[in-house]
Amino acid sequence: MTSTQPPPYPPPEPPHGSGAGAGTGNGQGNGHGHGHGHSHGHGPAAPVSRHLRRVIAAILIPFAAAVLIGLAVLWPGGAPAHERTGVGFDRQTQHATVTKVLEVSCQSVNASGGVPTGDTSTAEGSSAQQQADGTCKKATIRVDTGNDKGRTFNEIVQPDQSRQLSEGQEVVVAYEPSAPEDLQYSVTDVNRRFPMALLAGIFALAVVAVGRLRGVMALVALAISFLVLNFFILPAILQGSNPLIVAVIGASAIMLIALYLCHGLSARTSVAVLGTLISLLLIGILGSVFIDWAALTGNTDDNTGLIHGLYPEIDMSGLLLAGVIIGSLGVLDDVTVTQTSAVWELHEANPSTGWRGLYRAGIRIGRDHIASVVNTLVLAYAGAALPLLLLFSIAQSSVGTVANSELVAEEIVRTLIGSIGLVASVPVTTALAALVVSADRPTAQGQTPAQAQAQGHGQAPDARPAAGRGGRGRRRKR
Repeated sequence: MTSTQPPPYPPPEPPHGSGAGAGTGNGQGNGHGHGHGHSHGHGPAAPVSRHLRRVIAAILIPFAAAVLIGLAVLWPGGAPAHERTGVGFDRQTQHATVTKVLEVSCQSVNASGGVPTGDTSTAEGSSAQQQADGTCKKATIRVDTGNDKGRTFNEIVQPDQSRQLSEGQEVVVAYEPSAPEDLQYSVTDVNRRFPMALLAGIFALAVVAVGRLRGVMALVALAISFLVLNFFILPAILQGSNPLIVAVIGASAIMLIALYLCHGLSARTSVAVLGTLISLLLIGILGSVFIDWAALTGNTDDNTGLIHGLYPEIDMSGLLLAGVIIGSLGVLDDVTVTQTSAVWELHEANPSTGWRGLYRAGIRIGRDHIASVVNTLVLAYAGAALPLLLLFSIAQSSVGTVANSELVAEEIVRTLIGSIGLVASVPVTTALAALVVSADRPTAQGQTPAQAQAQGHGQAPDARPAAGRGGRGRRRKR
C-alpha cells in the first residue's frame, strides 16, 4: 500500500511524534495513505493526546476553581460610601459650558488691586507683575447637569494660567456646597469625553479591521478586564481586603478569560497560561521581598495620601505590590503566547525535532523578543515619571540621590521586578511548550483517530521518510 500512497493530509492534523526514532505513534499517524481525507478542524494549533490534555487539566482546573472561589469569597458588592472631602479627585463635579469670554484688565479684577513691588526676577514676582499689567479673561460658565442645571457663574482666567477658556468650550466644574453662593462652582478641567471616545472608536475599528474575529474577541476580553478591575479589584481593596490577594485573584481571572477567549481552549493556550502563572508567582515573591526590604510605603504623592486618609485600613505597600502584578500581566500575556506559538510552529515545520532542539530554537526567538519588551517597559515607566525626573535634573541632584528617593525608588523596583518576571517567562514558557509538544506520543489507549485508522491499515511502525514528505507537503500547502 505504501507504494501507491497519495500526498500527505493537510495541516489541521499534523504528526504527534517528535525526536529521532519517534515510535509507532509517529509513523502511523503520519504516513498512512488515507490520511488526506481526515481532518477535525482544530485550526492552526495541533491537538495533543488525551493523556497530555488530562495532565494539563489536572493542573489548571483546580487553579480555575480556586480563582472562582476567591472571586465569590472576596466579591465586594460595591465601593463603601464616605463623606466627600472636597480635595483632589474627591469632589462633586458637574458638566458645564463656557457661554461668554470677555477681556478685562487684570488690575481691575484681582483682589489686591495694587501694583506689586517685589523682585520680578523670581517666578512669584514675575507672575504677580504679569497679573497686574496683563489682560485677563472673564468667562461666564453655564452648569449643564445636576440640581443647578442652567445656573451661571463667572471665572477669572489669569494670563499666565496654563488652561485658557474659550467660548463654547465644554468644561468640568467642581461643586462645594459649603462655600458662599458665588464661590460654590469653579472650573477644574476640560471635558475631553468626545475626543477620547472618538480615539477609542478608531482603535476598535483598527483592531477589528486587522484582527477580524480575533480582534473582536480581544476587544471583548479587554472589556471584561475593565469590568473585573472596576467591579472586583478596586471595590474589594476599598472594602479592606488584602490588596495582594485581591490582585492575584483578579489578575488570574483576567488572564484565564483573556487568553482562552482570544486564543481558544487548546493545549497551546493552556501552556501559555501555565507560563504566565509561574511568572506572576515569581513577580509576587520578588515584589513582596524587595518592597519590604526597601521600606517602600506606597504613599508617595497627593493621590495615595488622599487614599490613605480616606481609608487608613488599606495596606499601601500591598497596594503597590498589587499594581506591580497587574501592570506586568499584560506584557506577560504577550510574551508567553508568542513563545508558545513559536514552539508549536517550529514543531509543525519539523516534527522530528526533539524537545531540546525546540527549546533552543524557541529561546533564540525569545531573546529577541525579551530584549525589545524590557526596553519598552523601562521606557514606559521613565516616560510616566518624566516630569519628576526633570525636577531632579533641575535641582542638579546626583544619580544616587535621585534613585534613593522613594518616588523614584518605587518606579525602579516596579520596573526591575516586572522585567525579571518577563525575562523568566521566556525560558519557562519555552521549556513547558517544548516538553508538551515533543512528549505527545499517544499510547494505544490514547491514540488519536488518525493514528488508530493508520494502524488498522497495517502502516509500518517506522515511517520517518513519510514524515519528512508530510512536512514538505504541509509547507507547500501553506
